Amino acid sequence: MVSRTKSPKPTKVSTTVSKVIRNYQQDKDKLIQILLYLQSTLGWLSREVLTEVSEQLQVPITQVYQIASYYKAFSLMPRGRHIIKVCLGTACQVRGSPRLLDTISAMLNLKPCETSEDMRFTLETVNCLGCCAMGPVVVVDETYHTKPSPSDLRKLFESAK
Repeated sequence: MVSRTKSPKPTKVSTTVSKVIRNYQQDKDKLIQILLYLQSTLGWLSREVLTEVSEQLQVPITQVYQIASYYKAFSLMPRGRHIIKVCLGTACQVRGSPRLLDTISAMLNLKPCETSEDMRFTLETVNCLGCCAMGPVVVVDETYHTKPSPSDLRKLFESAK
């Protein structure tokens, strides 16, 4: 008697990864683009996603993890619906970004690199946002806010659902 084992049913993650990899013609040289697309679709790169990419592209998991952990654009932890980035570049620091970061941290009860329990906000710091003359700068969901007052921040965070 021949025993036949069923192949495991594809998971949602494996199906999503397969579709993305097919869109990039299974080109190993497009690993960064594939990871960027998955990050934008899924919000972060889980261990399961990295493993699927490794297996489906036939690239060593160490190489996939090395790229995903090197670039700041990638997150290996779940992120909130609203990403808050505070510039800590030299020009912004001179103009008060450490106080701005402290104010935001206190308002949201978050430290840099943390996500709120309700998955609403993730607080990050960056070295430069490229608008040094307007500092201090905070970016919320890709919208730049220059020299925001505490009341501006309160309104901004309250409106972010």
